[in-house]
Amino acid sequence: MSGVQIRKYQEEDAESVKEVFTLGMSEHIPSSFVHLLKQPLTQMVLMCTFCALITSSQSFLLPVLAVTLLLAGARLGIVYMFNRYIEVTLSSDLRDVTSSYLRSPDSCFWVAESEGRVVGTVACLPAENAPGCLELKRMSVRRSHRGRGIAKALCRTVEDFTRDRGYGAVVLHTSMVATDAQKLYEHMGFRRIREFVLPEAAAKILNFMLYEYRLDVCEEGGQRWPNS
Repeated sequence: MSGVQIRKYQEEDAESVKEVFTLGMSEHIPSSFVHLLKQPLTQMVLMCTFCALITSSQSFLLPVLAVTLLLAGARLGIVYMFNRYIEVTLSSDLRDVTSSYLRSPDSCFWVAESEGRVVGTVACLPAENAPGCLELKRMSVRRSHRGRGIAKALCRTVEDFTRDRGYGAVVLHTSMVATDAQKLYEHMGFRRIREFVLPEAAAKILNFMLYEYRLDVCEEGGQRWPNS
């Protein structure tokens, strides 16, 4: 991780932080679309549409066009869902990072900086549904800087902060399509403790799961991170 510094957020980082978050979230759109295509309901709708139109129209072109339009509409729906989430986040905690994460001694926001450029982010704050735990949030690293140990260092920063503040564990949530993030957290010692579907109707239709992970940091002898 030569040449990379992890430091606390500063006001001049605001636009870079929003950019890193937006790019990171947008990367999950293709894998989410693939997940949609694998769902039995999606395959049934596409097959029924194709069969019904080819039977009624006696034309091969019409059902192909119809299925193509359905797929395009489905992808637009995925894009809308992610863009909506991005918009909500940018207008909530990332709208004012200082107020959201730096006013309390038990929360913080860090950036990873390389050559004067923000290339990664992570934050934590007390978990609403897990007393005695801090929740890791807004973990993202620019694609151009992955594979350099930055995400691991950001995880360690949150783990050290959690222990220093006297909390017993770090918890986090990540989506089923964020497979690289899952591998990272599991490598760092996090355990998957829960799986659940988002309450939104679209998420239920897509069977879009969130995974909850937990890392205990105050075990006897202290938590030790796996070797890189």
